[in-house]
Amino acid sequence: MKRHLSAFALSCVLFSSCLTAQQPTLTVQADQPSAKVSPTLYGLMTEEINYSYDGGLYGELVRDRVPARSWGNLHNWPAVRRGDSAVHISIDEKDGPSAAITHSIKVSVTAASEKSTAGIENTGYWGIPVRPNTIYTGSFWAKTDTPGLPVTVSLENDQSGAVAATATVTGVSGQWSEYRYTLKTGNVAASTNNHLLLTVTKPTTLWLELVSLFPPTYKDRPNGNRIDLMEKMAAMHPTFLRLPGGNYLEGNHISERYDFKQTIGDLVNRPTHPSPWGYRSSDGMGILEFLEWCEDLKIEPVLAVYAGYSLEQEHIEPGTALTPHVQDALDEIEFVTGGPETHWGALRAKYGHPAAFPLHYVEIGNEDQFDHSHSYDGRYEQFYKAIKAKYPELQLIATTPVKSIKPDVVDDHYYEAAETMFDMTDHYDKIDRNGPKIFVGEWATREGDPTPNLNAALADAAWMTGLERNSDLVVMHAYAPLLTNVNSHGIQWDTDLIGYDALSSYGSPSYYAQVIFAGHVGTEVVPAKLDGVPARVYSVATRDEKTHKLYIKLVNATSNPLPLAINLNGLAKVDSTAKLITLSGKTPNATNTLDHPTDVVPTETNVKIAGTKFVQTLVPFSVNVLELNY
Repeated sequence: MKRHLSAFALSCVLFSSCLTAQQPTLTVQADQPSAKVSPTLYGLMTEEINYSYDGGLYGELVRDRVPARSWGNLHNWPAVRRGDSAVHISIDEKDGPSAAITHSIKVSVTAASEKSTAGIENTGYWGIPVRPNTIYTGSFWAKTDTPGLPVTVSLENDQSGAVAATATVTGVSGQWSEYRYTLKTGNVAASTNNHLLLTVTKPTTLWLELVSLFPPTYKDRPNGNRIDLMEKMAAMHPTFLRLPGGNYLEGNHISERYDFKQTIGDLVNRPTHPSPWGYRSSDGMGILEFLEWCEDLKIEPVLAVYAGYSLEQEHIEPGTALTPHVQDALDEIEFVTGGPETHWGALRAKYGHPAAFPLHYVEIGNEDQFDHSHSYDGRYEQFYKAIKAKYPELQLIATTPVKSIKPDVVDDHYYEAAETMFDMTDHYDKIDRNGPKIFVGEWATREGDPTPNLNAALADAAWMTGLERNSDLVVMHAYAPLLTNVNSHGIQWDTDLIGYDALSSYGSPSYYAQVIFAGHVGTEVVPAKLDGVPARVYSVATRDEKTHKLYIKLVNATSNPLPLAINLNGLAKVDSTAKLITLSGKTPNATNTLDHPTDVVPTETNVKIAGTKFVQTLVPFSVNVLELNY
């Protein structure tokens, strides 16, 4: 007897067929690589903004250690008057320890004793961090009209007045000299509520300059970097550092540009200079320190050289006037790469690094599209020809498209809202492959203050799927800004990847998106096609032909779970267990802070894989990396 389906049953069959046809699916063609992944794809970009170096990565704890010659120049150096002491402090414009630093703090003490000390103090960058059982190293330059004067250096708590550590420097003379000291804390509570004091116990006139205090630094580098921030950068698996940064390279005025020759050697020979973000750069983070930063992270520099344009629309015309700056660029490249037989290579060796540093990319200027004179074409050409003549192997980056000569690489910058970043994920799918390569030297989804929220991280991850998919064209990229001091007076720009105060730090959700993306990338892109998925779902796949790992990155920026059928074509088999790394939160507004640094962090689980065809459910608001062995 012929069986007939009821209308209800027939509708159910048809509905089931529709569901099958619309099953969200990802098809990966794992045996047909479409492009090589750039080995330099993920990197770092920083500049002196948001107290990224001074008050951030650079380990110095004393703020304004060389007081600026400006209004409020002693703002960070109040006088210390205890008991019956009397003291007056001022800037002595005519007396300093070197030709580079020609002024100093004059401390005129007219009354002091063992019980009534007098001097100056420094509160650091919104506090000086004190940790238990920690050794701090310090120094200062000084002279006095009372030869043999002892100077006591102390770390004191702001609230209780308790002294965490103290040392006395003896024998300060009547001539400028450097004096060193060590402070060791005991079993004290960790806090930022501390200040540094330099005091005396007798009437005297004391001149001070370059007062310095360092905590333990990353890899114990003298004049080195903060440990927690370096560790966070290392966890990002970077391959390069663009240095010395964007606007910081240009300065507001030509005279305020980053001049590498003023950042070499002993700190007392570095004059400091204004940064374009409203505070003065100590230049403790000099060119050699930048390069050692790269060395410590086992990455390469992408060297940016000043190209004759500064932010207040000052520029240098191509030709004779620009020639000295072209020579500066050649000298800087020689400082990085030259052997000890070269002038600048020998100077690098003199200051502690005989070996040359690797260098493959040099960027000429920064954001020269903002130069109203439209002189960049000519300026770029002049730099390009001079650098290529001496260093033909270097890849030269233009900061904006030029017509005068074909650059090797062009630097693109994007700072956009989340909606725009979601919509731009296919941007580089459409770019002409016959043009220059692309360096996305600065980019960020700007949502979250001062650091990104989860929605920004979802948009960042979606954007990175497009960068990774097109890494035959996009040879490098870097999120910016990387760092921010989260004190309300320390922020000039948001949204920023890593936040910190004087004592602690945290990674934003966007930071963790960078960590898991850069830490799980193959050597070849393989086609990955989504079908039947809702809007705001993105993917990219790469494989490593040596380790036989397949990495599938999936972004579910929707509010619903997504069961995704995954078809791995071209593979005979895969291991039955895969690793799934997921970054997610309950709402797109979820974020991390100093007080709650781990609310949105990746989790790692092992998942069972039923062969080359399986279903993986993506939780809402999630960034996922699936690592499979084949």
